[in-house]
Amino acid sequence: MRSSLLVGCFAAAKLSFAKGPFLQQTGSTQWVIGNDLWNVTQGSVYATNLQYQGSDAVKNASGHYAGYDGESNFRYTSASIVSNSSEFIDISFSSSFGDLHWVIYPELAGAYQYFVNKALPDISIFRTLWRLDPDRFTNGYTTTKDAPLPGWSLYANATEIQDETFQITDGSYVTKYDFANYVRERDFVGIYGDKSGSWYIHASNEYQPGNHLSQTLTVHRESATGDAVQLNVVQDTSHFRVGIKTPQPVGKIWGPWLWYLNDGSVEDARKRAAKERSVWPYPFLKDNAYHSRGNVKGKLVLSDKRPAGGAAVFLGDVNTSIRPLVQGSNYYYTAYADESGEFNFKHVRSGNYGLYAWSNGGVLGDVYTNFTTSIVGVTDGRTNNLRTLTWDVPKGRRQIFQVGDFDKKALGFTYGGAPNQHGLTEKVPANMTFVVGESKVSDWYYASAQLGSWDVVFSTKRPALNATALLTVSLAGYSQSTGLTIYLNGNTTIGAINKDVVTSDPAVYRSGTTSGEWHLLQYEIRASNLRDGKNVLSFKTDRYTKWRGILWDSIILEWVV
Repeated sequence: MRSSLLVGCFAAAKLSFAKGPFLQQTGSTQWVIGNDLWNVTQGSVYATNLQYQGSDAVKNASGHYAGYDGESNFRYTSASIVSNSSEFIDISFSSSFGDLHWVIYPELAGAYQYFVNKALPDISIFRTLWRLDPDRFTNGYTTTKDAPLPGWSLYANATEIQDETFQITDGSYVTKYDFANYVRERDFVGIYGDKSGSWYIHASNEYQPGNHLSQTLTVHRESATGDAVQLNVVQDTSHFRVGIKTPQPVGKIWGPWLWYLNDGSVEDARKRAAKERSVWPYPFLKDNAYHSRGNVKGKLVLSDKRPAGGAAVFLGDVNTSIRPLVQGSNYYYTAYADESGEFNFKHVRSGNYGLYAWSNGGVLGDVYTNFTTSIVGVTDGRTNNLRTLTWDVPKGRRQIFQVGDFDKKALGFTYGGAPNQHGLTEKVPANMTFVVGESKVSDWYYASAQLGSWDVVFSTKRPALNATALLTVSLAGYSQSTGLTIYLNGNTTIGAINKDVVTSDPAVYRSGTTSGEWHLLQYEIRASNLRDGKNVLSFKTDRYTKWRGILWDSIILEWVV
């Protein structure tokens, strides 16, 4: 294999590219990179003229670029080969914020990419992306959606009702948020057509922020130009949650991930993703900290002696008040415990972590407390066995009723976990009666979003007149300005859920059906306010904002004995 770096201005001449992986400079801030299978022309911001399968895969689209927080795109001032082996070359494009690397192998259609931070400010979003020829790349693929991208003609007479969300002439909606999904559940994502496919494959998500519930955008149709958009959002502490900006350490690496080209075969991309996972961490990255790794294992048992089967377990930041969903300065790892409560993290970067856990439903469906501990140390080449960890749960509680499992998701309810779609809140009923012991969980709906009352009818016997009941309301998300008041037996006000009590997140109005930002609210109820026998707990929506609403997780009423 040969590689080359040719310096000079060749703007007026037809280039004759070297065999194998190469970097050729064609202007003061213009370069061509690639191999015998593909090549692309990189300018100061955009990479265009992607030659693959004998033609340009970009055409009139914008091409490839990278940046943070909206349209703060990187501007490259130089390029160099920083590693040149007999197997690959590592090309670095340098900007004032950091260096974007392309690792090119001779027989690989595509390249590995990674970004090394030099001077990024506090950010919420960092992404790379391709905007490609819409006639060639007609479909979008994620782990939860495989469908044609909306035709650009749909946007011509459509009304924009919110950011990148349009109501078309037949009354339905098109939005880029319908292709969003959970970051850590991804296998691969991309856009493809009959003859070509362009994919992003992440063998690991360690450089992505947040926990199991972190969501972000993937692919969509660009409404203004019609470009087929293939997003690679590797930092997101904003979409679908109460957003924050997080500081980024100098030297932090996002990636490597694989940008992969093929003939449009989803199955081929799936096989390639499996191959990438089998060889990660990648040996080509010349960074000692990247290769310094160890393992963490342990077992979670509840204080009532139950194993924490299926618990969501997260290695995150140490001694912080920042919520796991938006932790975003370091490296993060997720797992689920097995039925005995045991968990195992492999190939964890050396350093100190906080360990967090919470119910993922199932056998832990009645557990609304979280588990946290610090500091979990990881040392190169070693396994930190945390052994048995005790997860405290309340004592002396007797359940009166529960609607839905605690898992910080709306799963189990009607429309909960449905494919992302805008306007689904308009299909939920204004009024509903749920009879404990007769109604099914699916008789409840994923979100409250209409003026009216959802009534829970239940029976109980007071243990004593001076006893106390505890109402725990767990929300999977909340989008203002919906307001809800909780009443007992028609006239006793228990509490309220509104923008003065919880902070708004955009999940519901951005097509979310499963989760946004989690909230836990608790209310004490005197026994004297409850009747021996039949009672009615009403959740009355008294403020309505179209497409907004309360996303439900679980409701539980208990006697504290």
